Amino acid sequence: MFSAAMALLSLTSCYNGSSSEKATSSPSFDEVLTSRRSVRNYDASKKITEAEVRDLIKAAQDAPSWANQQPTKYYVAISDEKLAAVQDMVGGNKERIKNAPVLIVSTFERGKSGFFQGNQTNEVGDGWGAYDNGLSNCYLILKARAMGFDTLIMGMRDADKLRELFAIPESETIMAVIALGYRAEEPNRPERKSLDEIVKFF
Repeated sequence: MFSAAMALLSLTSCYNGSSSEKATSSPSFDEVLTSRRSVRNYDASKKITEAEVRDLIKAAQDAPSWANQQPTKYYVAISDEKLAAVQDMVGGNKERIKNAPVLIVSTFERGKSGFFQGNQTNEVGDGWGAYDNGLSNCYLILKARAMGFDTLIMGMRDADKLRELFAIPESETIMAVIALGYRAEEPNRPERKSLDEIVKFF
């Protein structure tokens, strides 16, 4: 009986230990939400691999989209040459993201989300493509935070030059450039509106 009790205690201890390790390496969903920030200062000494970026894109593919059209496309600048080129295409954000090791251009295919058999389903039209693109980008930045990375979604960008640089088809709308890297300092958390300002219950 004593031996059985000791064996059970030993097994429990091992289990608790591995759970603790897992908790340390994998933040909770709430921790991901509360620690995510729009980061404007990146650590130049830390790099991100292509394999890690592939994990992020794979997570983004799990985002919902209109009739599972999956209209979002990504173009990843990870070489020094392409990074330097994209940095010149994000307006006033250039200095803020100069040390980010990855820059991701996010687009969506027009005429997919919001359409049925080629016809616009409601007044929003291709706005649903932008909506689905935002959902995919949301999955991407939350997965990035869960992996210990930081991001900045930038709307200031030269779409024409980006299209030329990455040979992006005319059938795709360029939405944003997303900086990906490690924060160089702890950013502040801007105040959020009160819940009553953004929701009404009926």
